[in-house]
Amino acid sequence: MPDLNDELRRLADEAARQARPLAVADVIRQGDRRHRRGINFWALRRARTPGPGTQAKPGRRWPGWVAPLAAAAAVIAVVAGTAAVSGAIHGRRAAGGVGKPHRFIAYVANAGSGTVTPIRTATNKALPPINAGDNPDTLAITPDGKTAYVANYDYHHGTVTPIRTATNTALPPIKTGRTPAALVITPDGKTAYVANFDSGTVTPIQTATNKALPPIKTGTHPVEIAITPDGKTVYVTNNGSGTVTPIQTATNKALPPIRTGSHPDAIAITPDGKTAYVANLGSGTVTPIQTATNKALAPITTGSAVEIAITPDGRTAYVANFLKNTVIPIRTATNKALPAIKTGGFQPVAIVITP
Repeated sequence: MPDLNDELRRLADEAARQARPLAVADVIRQGDRRHRRGINFWALRRARTPGPGTQAKPGRRWPGWVAPLAAAAAVIAVVAGTAAVSGAIHGRRAAGGVGKPHRFIAYVANAGSGTVTPIRTATNKALPPINAGDNPDTLAITPDGKTAYVANYDYHHGTVTPIRTATNTALPPIKTGRTPAALVITPDGKTAYVANFDSGTVTPIQTATNKALPPIKTGTHPVEIAITPDGKTVYVTNNGSGTVTPIQTATNKALPPIRTGSHPDAIAITPDGKTAYVANLGSGTVTPIQTATNKALAPITTGSAVEIAITPDGRTAYVANFLKNTVIPIRTATNKALPAIKTGGFQPVAIVITP
């Protein structure tokens, strides 16, 4: 396996040849946006930031199989017969009912092999892998548990593969935009929304027909999606333009973008649906957004905010700080940051909370 620093030098050199300057957030995202735990601080210090007036050109994202960074490449969702439990990834809460434990199946996206592996949780036995497309990255399951959707994080082909969970059969891929990076399904299960990182769009998919609807224009590099508990609004973080785009699900119309901080990444919404919290990796802040007015409130200083999760009672948001090796609790009633919690580990990148 090549040395990590050598691989990062190679990636930086290739980006320079493409005339795409690397910002800190770009370096963190090399290899795959989920593999930040493999990046060291040496790479961050050496990252080149675009100069004044320089516009970074959208280019190909690095494939998930980059060797030094691929160890953490799994995204898991669990489904039980006719009732599902969605994985709580990036602070997203579980959705759907809970079935009998012996009926649970875990689905694992294998970025390097283009497959999804089902696992029977009662026996911890892996079932035959399912061919899913190029670089499967993100998984979501409909609330009724009947279909899993796999976003294939590929620049050229950009597809989502539906999988029938009753038979573990892949259906024909659905064409989306370039580099689908995030995927959520509405609480009623009728629509899946896919953020296309390199197309600057979100693709709605009708789950009843698996038909892609016209793409919705967002900002530059949409990277994460969250949906309000009532299913009425989808919020998309635009990593390249420092904004969040709200989308009305009833009409699939994008509302005016909301200005946040630099390189907004993770987003989580309180259980009551009143506030969305956006982690701004580039500016080291979290921006609260009032969903009733789509107004951004004063930013909360945290550190290198990279992930965020909210407690089930909605009282506290926890923010993982990549460079500070800490977690910052935020009181949602006051939007005040509490004292930092040292994790005792290096480069915290993900956080989830028990039900």
